[in-house]
Amino acid sequence: MRRTLIRGATLITMDAQGDLERGDLLVEDDRIAAIAPSLAPAAGSATEVIDAEGFILIPGLINAHLHTWQTALRGIAANWTLLEYFRKMHAGMATVFEPADLHIATLVGALNQLNCGTTTLVDWCHNNRTPEHNDAAIEGLREAGLRAAFFHGTPKPDPKPGERPFWEVPHPRAELERLRTAHHGKGLLEVHAAVLGPHYSTLEVALHDFRMARELDCIASLHQGGGPARTPDGWQRLEAEGLLGEHVNIVHGHALDDTQLARFCGLGMSFSAAAENEMTQGHGFPITGRLKALGKAPSLGVDLESVLSGDMLSQARVALGMQRSLDNAAHREAHGSIPPTSTVTTREALGWVTIEGARMLRALDRIGSLAPGKQADLVLIRATDLNMRPVHDPVSTVVMQTGLANIDSVMVAGQWKKRHGRLLREGLEPLLDALEASGRKIARALAP
Repeated sequence: MRRTLIRGATLITMDAQGDLERGDLLVEDDRIAAIAPSLAPAAGSATEVIDAEGFILIPGLINAHLHTWQTALRGIAANWTLLEYFRKMHAGMATVFEPADLHIATLVGALNQLNCGTTTLVDWCHNNRTPEHNDAAIEGLREAGLRAAFFHGTPKPDPKPGERPFWEVPHPRAELERLRTAHHGKGLLEVHAAVLGPHYSTLEVALHDFRMARELDCIASLHQGGGPARTPDGWQRLEAEGLLGEHVNIVHGHALDDTQLARFCGLGMSFSAAAENEMTQGHGFPITGRLKALGKAPSLGVDLESVLSGDMLSQARVALGMQRSLDNAAHREAHGSIPPTSTVTTREALGWVTIEGARMLRALDRIGSLAPGKQADLVLIRATDLNMRPVHDPVSTVVMQTGLANIDSVMVAGQWKKRHGRLLREGLEPLLDALEASGRKIARALAP
């Protein structure tokens, strides 16, 4: 049995047991075995003992929505609105991706997630026109070594003469079944469905795709927003058919009215916001506050590294700041003064990138918090650095002060993936060279 004892850290568990100002955590193989103020190594056992005094220990972060296939195009879409993105990315550069491009982008993008403290990645892959593209992306996730959920989507090019447009094409069930048979639940990988949904497809396609997800018992994740819906009454028809429930995940959600949002929360559906990108590209304000008013909370995702950074703590900080700003403005409008206290806490924001991501993946029993029996996915943050001291409130320090330079160590399923600030992966430079070459090739498809 492989054992690791982390001693003397400040533990933020995000679990009912609460936090420990100074505590120990024992890992046995891939699971957390014990958490206590003090633990001793088992007599006669070979235990790796980590002196974590001066560190904050948190659950591994969960990126609930990333189009990892765009890693080689970092920054290229930083000045685009959503309409430009649809035209230049999906109808343009996306069409020239070969399987090798998906592989290198997914591999390097996933490694970057580990480096930033993300231990679980929802890879929403919708530029995969052949089975070889899917296999290449999944191989990239496996090579990276993080926990991943591959959401199998479909490309969105402009239709060629004689072709049906993508919004009239049902999700390729046979390919999703192939991938689930080969990969789902094996190692650290799951496979689910990234469907079009009624906002971006015909009713016939939406009904097919939601029935498919229900029958295969997989999560159906979909974008909701960005212009008028192709099927305005689609949600009512799907609900009438009994196709909505906890297995449905809505990304963005801006086009939902308050009545729909309340109904969907009542049905147990989950929501993933991408606050920074939503504000950048013109989606609208994140629905964080609307969910909070209903007693719910979103998971968070980066969405597009072609636009912004892949760091999940930055996403928590941006989403928190934006919701506070909206609440402050509403209070000023109603009362003529600043609110007496903050409407959203830093602990809630940390929950968006930990436990809410686990909820979205139906994995609260395995990930999202530090508790005995759960998977040993965790992050050690160096709290003695120049930008961190003094630590008065560890949760606020994590959310508001922590940057990439402070992410010291990352563990996934009991195995270290990063130690002492260095990703434990040899041969990074050739990977980056290959990523750069892929990006240059793809960018040539962008019309001047």
